[in-house]
Amino acid sequence: MAAKRTITTMREQVYQILRDNICRGVYAPGTRLQELDIAESLDVSRSPVREALRQLAADGLLLEIPNKGVYVKEFTAKDIEEIFDLRVMLEAYAIYHSAGHQTSARRDRLLRLLGDLEKHFKDGDVEAYTATDEKLHEEIVHLADNSLVNDTYDRVRSMNQQFRILSLMDAQRFRESLDEHREIVHALLTGNPEQADRINRTHLELARDAILRGMNSEK
Repeated sequence: MAAKRTITTMREQVYQILRDNICRGVYAPGTRLQELDIAESLDVSRSPVREALRQLAADGLLLEIPNKGVYVKEFTAKDIEEIFDLRVMLEAYAIYHSAGHQTSARRDRLLRLLGDLEKHFKDGDVEAYTATDEKLHEEIVHLADNSLVNDTYDRVRSMNQQFRILSLMDAQRFRESLDEHREIVHALLTGNPEQADRINRTHLELARDAILRGMNSEK
């Protein structure tokens, strides 16, 4: 896996700030994002803000409405189902193509991330847990060593971030999620892709259902 590139340009910095704000709920779904206001708040020109907003719209996080402006996308139940359907397919592909790419460094990263999940669960830190959960699944996808799959997954992951915390609002689901991650990692590291895929599919389906319940309860 290629090393992650350091963010260097102003557009990339603005993009990352706005993306984080969307994913953390600083900009709520349906919020209109004003180019000038953002530029002034970040003390930058409007050009990098305009480019960042365009990229976020391409990522599926913003909705551009002609003659009205740019808004934070409000995801529907159908959107959630489609996102998780694609995650299941991409992660299954990665799991079944992981055998030849499990270097000691990658195996160590999986174990380290699992250890981080254990710590965040013990601390009751749901936000840190969900962030590490995301990194663990990203690491699983990278095991396939397929750059096109990685790029596709990154876009799906961006859309998933906006509502990921809803999947763990229930205490029982929080505990179950940790158990599932343990089993997924164990199956991967012991060369059992069928079991890893089966558990991961169930894990994603349960997360999807929890998110849909959370969305309904907020209405």
